[in-house]
Amino acid sequence: MQEGVRLRAGASKGDIREKVWDYLEASGLAEFPRPVHHRIPNFKARKTLLVPTPRLRSGLFNKIVPPPGAAKETLRICATSQGIKEYSVPVGLDGKARVDLVVVGSVAVSEKGWRIGKGEGYADMEYAMMVSMGAVTEDTPVITIVHDCQVVDIAEELLGDHDLTVDYILTPTRTIKTNCKRPKPRGILWHKVSYEMLGKIPILKSLRYKEKQAGKDVTLQDEQPALANASKSAALNEKAMAGKTRPQASMGSAQTGQQYVESDSLSPRLEGSGMITTVYVGNIPPNLRVSELKCALREFHAAPLRVNWQGAQHRAFLDYKDKATAESAVSSLKGLSLGGNTLRVELAKNQRNKGQVEINSQK
Repeated sequence: MQEGVRLRAGASKGDIREKVWDYLEASGLAEFPRPVHHRIPNFKARKTLLVPTPRLRSGLFNKIVPPPGAAKETLRICATSQGIKEYSVPVGLDGKARVDLVVVGSVAVSEKGWRIGKGEGYADMEYAMMVSMGAVTEDTPVITIVHDCQVVDIAEELLGDHDLTVDYILTPTRTIKTNCKRPKPRGILWHKVSYEMLGKIPILKSLRYKEKQAGKDVTLQDEQPALANASKSAALNEKAMAGKTRPQASMGSAQTGQQYVESDSLSPRLEGSGMITTVYVGNIPPNLRVSELKCALREFHAAPLRVNWQGAQHRAFLDYKDKATAESAVSSLKGLSLGGNTLRVELAKNQRNKGQVEINSQK
């Protein structure tokens, strides 16, 4: 442990964070922004090799693209959160990203490679998402750049199975190879993800949908107590649906060039209602079928009263009973990626085509 940061026996993660933050702030070792508390410390000559989207609001990666002939000051701005907004382009889930080296920030780290962040879990989640995307493998090295005072003893029992470990530690005076044997996260631990987290990190919804389609268990933390009842309900629904005929089922997998409206036969008539609010869905890939869109809408609890499918124009319009329900759907579907495209989802004006054919969606 570096002299200057003294920890009591049995110190918790919170104790370690506060001690390191206090020392860095008192000694003036960290760069802007200050104060350093509740942040990953910045140091001079720190080079960003991997740029995640700030707080994962709109995706995972952002690729920095400085303007041609950028001056030194512009390049410095590129390394800031403001620079990410001005000089970057997002890399989607299907961007085929391959990461050769992961640089992660730390508040404290041990020579064994056990790391403590600022307590919000974003670095751990970013790594887990990269695993799910296939962007990193178990052989991809993870390094952290810290001051010598941040290298401390950390008890292994403080770590969880979601915590990211590091392979190398770089300080102003040392390069430490940790030889860490503790496994890194092998993907997203869905049983530790809450509905609240899904709302804060839209890209998680798309990853969850993809993994569910691949047959993986994506049961969320909030769904755990209801598993028994859900399984029973699903079995009853399957039995009930087995006895029904579906004469129009083939329309659910219609080609994208077809255009029609699907409406819920149990809903009140939509025409003439001043309450209906329409949501526009754009950037629909050419190979996507309406049945796949319907499945995603149900998955994200955003099933509308009616679907106006305009596949040839790579768009669809979704009718909801009121503005609040429509806005909730927009929030739920934000960041959704289908067929390789991130969909554009927003409130729209009334653009329903009166001449289209209505098809019962209760299939």
